[in-house]
Amino acid sequence: MPTYEYACTGCGLHFEKQQSMTDAPVSVCPECGGNVERQISGGSGFIMKSGSASRRNAAGSCSLEETGRTCCGAASRCGQSPCGE
Repeated sequence: MPTYEYACTGCGLHFEKQQSMTDAPVSVCPECGGNVERQISGGSGFIMKSGSASRRNAAGSCSLEETGRTCCGAASRCGQSPCGE
């Protein structure tokens, strides 16, 4: 369920609310009862859990040997530790 950010135009309160995408936006501030506006935010990002551990082995070697590409997508070694760690 997505989390939406809101800001009150009256008291300035910033808050988040988990809502279904089909729910109506919040229109009343829970603190002062004033009008609120939904904010544009960066979101949470995409996290891929399946297979991500296979990109690095226990020794922390480059994934180039296993997949033909490094963790950043390069087709040759970048000379840095895995994923910039």
